[in-house]
Amino acid sequence: MNREQGSEIGDGGTALCAASVPCPPTPLPRPLTAVVLTGGGARAAYQVGVLRAIRDLLPDPRRNPFPIICGTSAGAVNAASLAAFAEDFGRAVDAIHEVWANFHVNHVYRADALGVALSGGRWLALLMFGWFLRQNPRSVFDNTPLRRLLERTLDFAGIERAIGQGALYAVSITATGYLTGQSITFFQGAPDIQPWSRTQRHAARTRLSVDHLLASSAIPFIFPATRIHREFFGDGSMRQLAPISPAIHLGAGRILVIGSGFLGEDKIRARAETYPSFAQIAGHALASIFLDGLAVDLERIRRINQMLDRLPDGVADKAALGLRPIETLVIAPSQRIELIAAQHVGALPGPVRRLLGGLGGTAQTGAMLASYLLFEIPFTRALIELGYADAMARREDLVAFLAVDASHGCDPG
Repeated sequence: MNREQGSEIGDGGTALCAASVPCPPTPLPRPLTAVVLTGGGARAAYQVGVLRAIRDLLPDPRRNPFPIICGTSAGAVNAASLAAFAEDFGRAVDAIHEVWANFHVNHVYRADALGVALSGGRWLALLMFGWFLRQNPRSVFDNTPLRRLLERTLDFAGIERAIGQGALYAVSITATGYLTGQSITFFQGAPDIQPWSRTQRHAARTRLSVDHLLASSAIPFIFPATRIHREFFGDGSMRQLAPISPAIHLGAGRILVIGSGFLGEDKIRARAETYPSFAQIAGHALASIFLDGLAVDLERIRRINQMLDRLPDGVADKAALGLRPIETLVIAPSQRIELIAAQHVGALPGPVRRLLGGLGGTAQTGAMLASYLLFEIPFTRALIELGYADAMARREDLVAFLAVDASHGCDPG
Protein backbone atom coordinates (compact mmCIF):
# COMPACT_ATOMS: atom_id res chain seq x y z
CA MET A 1 0.00 0.00 0.00
CA ASN A 2 1.35 3.39 -0.95
CA ARG A 3 1.21 6.14 1.61
CA GLU A 4 3.06 9.02 0.03
CA GLN A 5 0.07 11.37 0.01
CA GLY A 6 0.06 12.23 3.70
CA SER A 7 3.11 14.43 4.18
CA GLU A 8 2.20 16.82 1.40
CA ILE A 9 -1.36 17.58 2.52
CA GLY A 10 -1.80 21.23 3.45
CA ASP A 11 -4.23 23.41 5.35
CA GLY A 12 -7.86 22.63 5.96
CA GLY A 13 -9.47 25.75 4.52
CA THR A 14 -10.40 29.09 6.01
CA ALA A 15 -12.84 30.28 8.65
CA LEU A 16 -14.81 33.53 8.74
CA CYS A 17 -13.92 36.27 11.19
CA ALA A 18 -16.56 38.26 13.02
CA ALA A 19 -16.29 41.00 10.44
CA SER A 20 -17.05 38.50 7.65
CA VAL A 21 -13.49 38.79 6.38
CA PRO A 22 -11.74 35.48 5.65
CA CYS A 23 -9.22 34.64 8.35
CA PRO A 24 -5.79 33.27 7.47
CA PRO A 25 -5.87 29.51 6.93
CA THR A 26 -5.44 27.57 10.17
CA PRO A 27 -3.37 24.42 9.65
CA LEU A 28 -5.03 21.28 10.94
CA PRO A 29 -3.00 19.45 13.58
CA ARG A 30 -0.91 16.54 12.36
CA PRO A 31 -1.40 13.74 11.83
CA LEU A 32 -4.98 13.97 10.62
CA THR A 33 -7.55 11.60 12.14
CA ALA A 34 -9.97 9.68 9.94
CA VAL A 35 -12.96 7.43 10.45
CA VAL A 36 -13.64 4.61 7.98
CA LEU A 37 -17.23 3.34 7.84
CA THR A 38 -17.55 0.00 6.12
CA GLY A 39 -20.50 -1.56 4.27
CA GLY A 40 -23.10 -4.15 5.09
CA GLY A 41 -26.65 -2.97 4.40
CA ALA A 42 -28.74 -2.88 7.59
CA ARG A 43 -25.65 -3.95 9.55
CA ALA A 44 -24.43 -0.35 9.34
CA ALA A 45 -26.77 0.43 12.25
CA TYR A 46 -23.91 -0.86 14.43
CA GLN A 47 -21.84 2.18 13.39
CA VAL A 48 -24.47 4.50 14.85
CA GLY A 49 -24.01 3.01 18.31
CA VAL A 50 -20.23 3.45 18.11
CA LEU A 51 -20.62 7.06 16.95
CA ARG A 52 -23.01 7.79 19.83
CA ALA A 53 -20.44 6.46 22.29
CA ILE A 54 -17.77 8.67 20.74
CA ARG A 55 -20.07 11.67 21.02
CA ASP A 56 -20.61 10.93 24.71
CA LEU A 57 -16.86 10.64 25.31
CA LEU A 58 -16.05 14.03 23.79
CA PRO A 59 -15.88 17.00 26.17
CA ASP A 60 -17.31 19.15 23.38
CA PRO A 61 -19.55 16.96 21.22
CA ARG A 62 -20.04 19.78 18.72
CA ARG A 63 -16.45 19.61 17.46
CA ASN A 64 -15.85 17.03 14.74
CA PRO A 65 -13.06 14.64 15.82
CA PHE A 66 -12.65 13.26 12.27
CA PRO A 67 -11.36 15.77 9.67
CA ILE A 68 -11.39 12.88 7.18
CA ILE A 69 -14.50 10.73 6.74
CA CYS A 70 -14.56 7.72 4.41
CA GLY A 71 -17.54 5.49 3.69
CA THR A 72 -18.42 2.54 1.52
CA SER A 73 -21.77 0.86 0.81
CA ALA A 74 -24.22 1.57 3.65
CA GLY A 75 -21.30 3.18 5.48
CA ALA A 76 -21.26 5.76 2.68
CA VAL A 77 -24.68 7.00 3.79
CA ASN A 78 -23.46 7.44 7.36
CA ALA A 79 -20.25 9.08 6.12
CA ALA A 80 -22.14 11.61 3.99
CA SER A 81 -24.44 12.39 6.92
CA LEU A 82 -21.48 13.05 9.22
CA ALA A 83 -19.84 15.24 6.58
CA ALA A 84 -22.97 17.26 5.84
CA PHE A 85 -23.32 18.15 9.54
CA ALA A 86 -19.58 18.23 10.34
CA GLU A 87 -19.87 21.71 11.86
CA ASP A 88 -21.75 20.08 14.76
CA PHE A 89 -20.67 16.47 15.30
CA GLY A 90 -23.21 15.83 18.07
CA ARG A 91 -26.04 17.05 15.87
CA ALA A 92 -24.82 14.84 13.04
CA VAL A 93 -24.83 11.75 15.25
CA ASP A 94 -28.30 12.60 16.58
CA ALA A 95 -29.62 12.99 13.03
CA ILE A 96 -28.17 9.64 11.95
CA HIS A 97 -29.52 7.95 15.06
CA GLU A 98 -33.00 9.38 14.47
CA VAL A 99 -33.13 7.66 11.08
CA TRP A 100 -31.59 4.31 12.05
CA ALA A 101 -33.53 3.96 15.31
CA ASN A 102 -36.81 4.36 13.44
CA PHE A 103 -36.05 2.47 10.25
CA HIS A 104 -38.55 0.39 8.36
CA VAL A 105 -37.87 -1.64 5.26
CA ASN A 106 -40.19 0.57 3.20
CA HIS A 107 -37.82 3.50 3.83
CA VAL A 108 -35.15 1.66 1.82
CA TYR A 109 -36.88 -0.56 -0.74
CA ARG A 110 -40.39 -1.48 -1.81
CA ALA A 111 -41.65 -4.16 0.57
CA ASP A 112 -45.36 -4.21 -0.27
CA ALA A 113 -46.81 -7.32 -1.86
CA LEU A 114 -47.19 -5.68 -5.27
CA GLY A 115 -43.68 -4.23 -5.25
CA VAL A 116 -42.05 -7.50 -4.21
CA ALA A 117 -44.18 -9.47 -6.69
CA LEU A 118 -43.30 -7.13 -9.54
CA SER A 119 -39.59 -7.15 -8.77
CA GLY A 120 -39.41 -10.88 -8.11
CA GLY A 121 -41.63 -11.76 -11.05
CA ARG A 122 -39.69 -9.52 -13.42
CA TRP A 123 -36.41 -11.04 -12.23
CA LEU A 124 -37.65 -14.60 -12.73
CA ALA A 125 -39.22 -13.83 -16.11
CA LEU A 126 -36.12 -12.14 -17.44
CA LEU A 127 -33.89 -14.95 -16.23
CA MET A 128 -36.06 -17.40 -18.15
CA PHE A 129 -36.96 -15.36 -21.23
CA GLY A 130 -34.38 -12.55 -21.28
CA TRP A 131 -32.82 -14.09 -24.37
CA PHE A 132 -36.11 -13.51 -26.19
CA LEU A 133 -36.97 -10.12 -24.69
CA ARG A 134 -33.35 -8.95 -25.02
CA GLN A 135 -33.43 -7.52 -21.52
CA ASN A 136 -31.50 -8.30 -18.36
CA PRO A 137 -32.91 -8.42 -14.82
CA ARG A 138 -31.76 -5.41 -12.79
CA SER A 139 -32.34 -6.17 -9.12
CA VAL A 140 -34.49 -8.11 -6.71
CA PHE A 141 -35.67 -4.97 -4.89
CA ASP A 142 -36.59 -1.43 -5.96
CA ASN A 143 -34.68 1.08 -3.79
CA THR A 144 -36.53 4.18 -4.97
CA PRO A 145 -37.69 4.85 -1.37
CA LEU A 146 -34.05 5.20 -0.29
CA ARG A 147 -33.45 7.89 -2.89
CA ARG A 148 -36.44 9.84 -1.59
CA LEU A 149 -35.23 9.46 2.01
CA LEU A 150 -31.74 10.71 1.19
CA GLU A 151 -33.01 13.63 -0.85
CA ARG A 152 -35.27 14.62 2.02
CA THR A 153 -32.80 14.32 4.90
CA LEU A 154 -29.33 15.15 3.54
CA ASP A 155 -28.06 18.68 2.86
CA PHE A 156 -25.12 18.08 0.53
CA ALA A 157 -24.35 21.79 0.49
CA GLY A 158 -23.35 21.35 4.13
CA ILE A 159 -20.27 19.38 3.03
CA GLU A 160 -18.79 22.37 1.22
CA ARG A 161 -19.68 24.67 4.11
CA ALA A 162 -17.94 22.37 6.58
CA ILE A 163 -14.82 22.27 4.39
CA GLY A 164 -14.80 26.05 4.08
CA GLN A 165 -15.16 26.50 7.85
CA GLY A 166 -12.36 24.04 8.60
CA ALA A 167 -14.65 21.53 10.33
CA LEU A 168 -13.95 18.96 7.61
CA TYR A 169 -10.91 18.24 5.48
CA ALA A 170 -12.26 15.58 3.15
CA VAL A 171 -15.01 13.01 2.69
CA SER A 172 -14.90 10.08 0.28
CA ILE A 173 -17.41 7.59 -1.09
CA THR A 174 -16.24 4.47 -2.93
CA ALA A 175 -18.17 2.62 -5.65
CA THR A 176 -17.39 -0.11 -8.19
CA GLY A 177 -17.68 0.44 -11.94
CA TYR A 178 -19.49 -2.38 -13.73
CA LEU A 179 -17.90 -1.57 -17.09
CA THR A 180 -14.25 -1.29 -16.02
CA GLY A 181 -14.38 -3.31 -12.80
CA GLN A 182 -12.41 -0.54 -11.12
CA SER A 183 -12.87 0.75 -7.59
CA ILE A 184 -13.49 4.49 -7.80
CA THR A 185 -13.25 6.73 -4.76
CA PHE A 186 -15.26 9.93 -5.24
CA PHE A 187 -14.03 12.58 -2.85
CA GLN A 188 -14.83 16.14 -1.88
CA GLY A 189 -12.32 18.08 0.15
CA ALA A 190 -9.74 20.81 0.52
CA PRO A 191 -8.40 22.14 -2.80
CA ASP A 192 -4.84 20.91 -2.24
CA ILE A 193 -5.82 17.21 -2.20
CA GLN A 194 -4.64 15.46 -5.35
CA PRO A 195 -6.43 12.47 -6.92
CA TRP A 196 -4.52 9.18 -6.90
CA SER A 197 -4.36 6.16 -9.15
CA ARG A 198 -3.33 2.61 -8.32
CA THR A 199 -3.96 -0.77 -9.91
CA GLN A 200 -7.73 -1.18 -10.36
CA ARG A 201 -8.49 1.72 -7.99
CA HIS A 202 -8.64 5.40 -8.72
CA ALA A 203 -9.87 8.62 -7.14
CA ALA A 204 -11.97 11.40 -8.64
CA ARG A 205 -12.72 14.81 -7.18
CA THR A 206 -16.41 15.70 -7.41
CA ARG A 207 -19.35 17.21 -5.57
CA LEU A 208 -21.01 14.32 -3.84
CA SER A 209 -24.71 13.66 -4.41
CA VAL A 210 -27.44 11.11 -3.78
CA ASP A 211 -26.32 9.19 -6.87
CA HIS A 212 -22.92 8.49 -5.30
CA LEU A 213 -24.57 7.09 -2.17
CA LEU A 214 -27.02 4.92 -4.12
CA ALA A 215 -24.19 3.60 -6.28
CA SER A 216 -21.92 2.81 -3.35
CA SER A 217 -24.71 1.01 -1.45
CA ALA A 218 -26.11 -0.98 -4.40
CA ILE A 219 -25.56 -4.53 -3.09
CA PRO A 220 -25.10 -6.73 -6.18
CA PHE A 221 -28.30 -8.38 -7.45
CA ILE A 222 -30.29 -6.99 -4.52
CA PHE A 223 -30.32 -3.27 -5.47
CA PRO A 224 -29.95 -1.69 -8.93
CA ALA A 225 -26.77 -0.06 -10.20
CA THR A 226 -26.67 3.72 -10.53
CA ARG A 227 -25.30 5.63 -13.50
CA ILE A 228 -22.69 8.30 -12.74
CA HIS A 229 -21.44 10.13 -15.81
CA ARG A 230 -20.65 7.44 -18.40
CA GLU A 231 -20.65 4.28 -16.27
CA PHE A 232 -22.97 2.26 -14.05
CA PHE A 233 -21.71 1.72 -10.52
CA GLY A 234 -22.53 -0.78 -7.81
CA ASP A 235 -21.57 -1.51 -4.23
CA GLY A 236 -18.17 -0.08 -3.39
CA SER A 237 -17.10 -3.11 -1.37
CA MET A 238 -17.06 -5.44 -4.38
CA ARG A 239 -13.62 -4.55 -5.77
CA GLN A 240 -12.28 -2.57 -2.84
CA LEU A 241 -8.99 -4.38 -2.32
CA ALA A 242 -7.76 -1.82 0.22
CA PRO A 243 -10.72 -0.36 2.19
CA ILE A 244 -8.48 1.82 4.37
CA SER A 245 -6.48 3.19 1.44
CA PRO A 246 -8.73 6.23 0.68
CA ALA A 247 -8.23 7.57 4.21
CA ILE A 248 -4.46 7.21 3.87
CA HIS A 249 -4.36 8.90 0.47
CA LEU A 250 -6.43 11.76 1.85
CA GLY A 251 -3.76 12.35 4.45
CA ALA A 252 -4.79 10.42 7.56
CA GLY A 253 -2.15 9.23 9.99
CA ARG A 254 -4.57 7.84 12.54
CA ILE A 255 -7.62 5.89 11.45
CA LEU A 256 -10.62 4.60 13.38
CA VAL A 257 -12.28 1.73 11.52
CA ILE A 258 -15.85 0.84 12.44
CA GLY A 259 -16.66 -2.59 11.06
CA SER A 260 -19.98 -4.25 10.36
CA GLY A 261 -19.13 -7.87 11.01
CA PHE A 262 -17.55 -10.15 13.58
CA LEU A 263 -13.79 -10.30 12.91
CA GLY A 264 -13.01 -13.15 15.30
CA GLU A 265 -12.92 -16.85 14.56
CA ASP A 266 -15.06 -19.69 15.87
CA LYS A 267 -13.06 -22.06 18.05
CA ILE A 268 -15.35 -25.01 17.33
CA ARG A 269 -16.14 -26.24 13.82
CA ALA A 270 -19.71 -27.56 13.66
CA ARG A 271 -20.70 -30.60 11.63
CA ALA A 272 -22.92 -29.85 8.61
CA GLU A 273 -25.81 -32.28 8.18
CA THR A 274 -27.69 -30.65 5.29
CA TYR A 275 -26.75 -29.01 2.03
CA PRO A 276 -26.40 -25.19 2.41
CA SER A 277 -29.41 -23.15 1.30
CA PHE A 278 -29.26 -20.47 -1.37
CA ALA A 279 -29.48 -17.81 1.37
CA GLN A 280 -26.61 -19.41 3.28
CA ILE A 281 -24.37 -19.41 0.20
CA ALA A 282 -25.41 -15.87 -0.78
CA GLY A 283 -24.81 -14.64 2.76
CA HIS A 284 -21.26 -15.95 2.80
CA ALA A 285 -20.65 -14.49 -0.67
CA LEU A 286 -21.69 -11.07 0.64
CA ALA A 287 -19.55 -11.55 3.74
CA SER A 288 -16.53 -12.11 1.52
CA ILE A 289 -17.29 -8.77 -0.15
CA PHE A 290 -17.87 -6.75 3.00
CA LEU A 291 -15.47 -8.33 5.53
CA ASP A 292 -12.50 -10.09 3.96
CA GLY A 293 -10.92 -7.06 2.30
CA LEU A 294 -10.90 -5.13 5.57
CA ALA A 295 -9.17 -7.92 7.50
CA VAL A 296 -6.49 -8.25 4.82
CA ASP A 297 -5.91 -4.49 4.66
CA LEU A 298 -5.54 -4.23 8.44
CA GLU A 299 -3.00 -7.05 8.39
CA ARG A 300 -1.09 -5.27 5.61
CA ILE A 301 -0.92 -2.06 7.66
CA ARG A 302 0.32 -3.96 10.71
CA ARG A 303 3.09 -5.59 8.72
CA ILE A 304 4.21 -2.30 7.16
CA ASN A 305 4.24 -0.65 10.58
CA GLN A 306 6.35 -3.50 11.94
CA MET A 307 8.75 -3.21 9.03
CA LEU A 308 9.17 0.54 9.53
CA ASP A 309 9.69 0.09 13.27
CA ARG A 310 12.53 -2.35 12.62
CA LEU A 311 14.42 -0.02 10.30
CA PRO A 312 17.27 1.52 12.34
CA ASP A 313 17.44 5.29 12.32
CA GLY A 314 19.79 6.53 9.67
CA VAL A 315 19.96 3.23 7.80
CA ALA A 316 17.26 4.19 5.34
CA ASP A 317 15.13 7.20 4.67
CA LYS A 318 11.66 5.93 5.52
CA ALA A 319 9.98 8.76 3.62
CA ALA A 320 11.89 7.77 0.49
CA LEU A 321 10.22 4.37 0.64
CA GLY A 322 6.85 6.02 0.08
CA LEU A 323 5.63 4.53 3.35
CA ARG A 324 4.74 5.97 6.72
CA PRO A 325 3.41 4.40 9.91
CA ILE A 326 -0.36 4.44 10.34
CA GLU A 327 -2.06 4.11 13.70
CA THR A 328 -5.35 2.20 13.54
CA LEU A 329 -8.08 1.39 16.02
CA VAL A 330 -10.80 -1.08 15.05
CA ILE A 331 -14.22 -1.28 16.67
CA ALA A 332 -16.18 -4.27 15.35
CA PRO A 333 -19.16 -6.30 16.58
CA SER A 334 -18.37 -8.56 19.53
CA GLN A 335 -21.22 -10.85 18.49
CA ARG A 336 -22.18 -12.47 15.21
CA ILE A 337 -24.72 -10.17 13.64
CA GLU A 338 -26.42 -12.98 11.73
CA LEU A 339 -27.40 -14.58 15.04
CA ILE A 340 -29.02 -11.30 16.10
CA ALA A 341 -30.76 -11.12 12.73
CA ALA A 342 -32.17 -14.62 13.21
CA GLN A 343 -33.90 -13.38 16.36
CA HIS A 344 -35.57 -10.47 14.53
CA VAL A 345 -36.26 -11.82 11.03
CA GLY A 346 -39.95 -12.00 11.94
CA ALA A 347 -40.02 -8.17 11.93
CA LEU A 348 -39.67 -8.14 8.14
CA PRO A 349 -42.83 -7.39 6.15
CA GLY A 350 -44.69 -10.51 5.09
CA PRO A 351 -43.86 -10.34 1.36
CA VAL A 352 -40.12 -9.96 2.03
CA ARG A 353 -40.19 -12.63 4.73
CA ARG A 354 -41.88 -15.09 2.39
CA LEU A 355 -39.42 -14.32 -0.40
CA LEU A 356 -36.44 -14.87 1.91
CA GLY A 357 -38.10 -17.93 3.43
CA GLY A 358 -38.23 -19.57 0.02
CA LEU A 359 -34.47 -19.09 -0.22
CA GLY A 360 -33.76 -20.31 3.29
CA GLY A 361 -33.14 -16.81 4.57
CA THR A 362 -35.44 -17.02 7.59
CA ALA A 363 -33.61 -20.00 9.11
CA GLN A 364 -30.68 -19.38 11.43
CA THR A 365 -28.22 -20.83 8.90
CA GLY A 366 -29.41 -18.38 6.24
CA ALA A 367 -29.90 -15.33 8.44
CA MET A 368 -26.68 -13.77 7.21
CA LEU A 369 -28.47 -12.78 3.99
CA ALA A 370 -31.42 -11.41 5.97
CA SER A 371 -29.06 -9.29 8.09
CA TYR A 372 -28.27 -7.09 5.08
CA LEU A 373 -31.96 -6.42 4.41
CA LEU A 374 -33.40 -6.17 7.93
CA PHE A 375 -34.06 -2.44 8.05
CA GLU A 376 -36.54 -2.79 10.90
CA ILE A 377 -36.60 -1.18 14.35
CA PRO A 378 -35.99 -4.30 16.52
CA PHE A 379 -32.87 -5.23 14.55
CA THR A 380 -31.38 -1.77 13.98
CA ARG A 381 -31.89 -0.77 17.62
CA ALA A 382 -30.28 -4.00 18.79
CA LEU A 383 -27.23 -3.22 16.65
CA ILE A 384 -27.11 0.38 17.87
CA GLU A 385 -27.08 -0.89 21.46
CA LEU A 386 -24.38 -3.43 20.63
CA GLY A 387 -22.25 -0.76 18.94
CA TYR A 388 -22.58 1.54 21.93
CA ALA A 389 -21.69 -1.24 24.39
CA ASP A 390 -18.71 -2.42 22.31
CA ALA A 391 -17.36 1.12 22.02
CA MET A 392 -17.76 1.81 25.73
CA ALA A 393 -15.97 -1.48 26.45
CA ARG A 394 -13.05 0.08 24.54
CA ARG A 395 -13.48 3.43 26.29
CA GLU A 396 -9.84 3.78 27.33
CA ASP A 397 -8.61 2.95 23.83
CA LEU A 398 -11.02 5.42 22.25
CA VAL A 399 -10.20 8.25 24.64
CA ALA A 400 -6.47 7.74 24.10
CA PHE A 401 -6.95 7.56 20.32
CA LEU A 402 -9.10 10.69 20.09
CA ALA A 403 -6.95 12.63 22.57
CA VAL A 404 -4.10 12.57 20.02
CA ASP A 405 -5.80 15.47 18.24
CA ALA A 406 -5.64 18.08 21.00
CA SER A 407 -7.58 20.68 19.05
CA HIS A 408 -10.71 18.59 19.39
CA GLY A 409 -10.65 18.81 23.16
CA CYS A 410 -10.39 15.13 24.09
CA ASP A 411 -8.96 14.74 27.57
CA PRO A 412 -8.07 11.29 28.91
CA GLY A 413 -8.86 12.60 32.39
